[in-house]
Amino acid sequence: MDETEFWEIVDSTREAAEGDPEDHAELLVDRLLRADPESVLDFARHFESRYNRAYRWDLWGAAWVLLGGASDDAFDYFRCWLIGQGREIFEGALHDPDSLAESLPDFDEEVDGDGEELGYAADEAYEELTGAVATDLGIPPAPTEPEGTPVDFEDAAALARLYPLLTERFG
Repeated sequence: MDETEFWEIVDSTREAAEGDPEDHAELLVDRLLRADPESVLDFARHFESRYNRAYRWDLWGAAWVLLGGASDDAFDYFRCWLIGQGREIFEGALHDPDSLAESLPDFDEEVDGDGEELGYAADEAYEELTGAVATDLGIPPAPTEPEGTPVDFEDAAALARLYPLLTERFG
């Protein structure tokens, strides 16, 4: 599976779910169940690589403002959700986390921002297809600390300077 196919699967299942993260995860599992086990592992590699790439302080700060706070777990689930939003939003957020204020016009704080189940979709499909737990994906390990300069989440003025658009809309 190449990167284009990965994003096509993410996009088509999100659109079919009409943006609902839980429905998106269910549809993603259903879609992966139509693939062979190696393709499911390829999907998992693409997902995990992007998940690790998004482990950044600047993105965590943006999630903090967007969600009104983001614990370690909440940021993990946010990164899964962000991947689920598709390539354009994901890459845009990595380039400029404050751009999420403009790229998420229909953001619903009650539903959006938590894609925990998306993070398990490939594992669930692989196990259902093979009866076994997914093997090591063979990708570099996840970083132990977020990339970049730490953000003081408790400093509202600093957050407003770093994320003016997000602060205006969600802060």
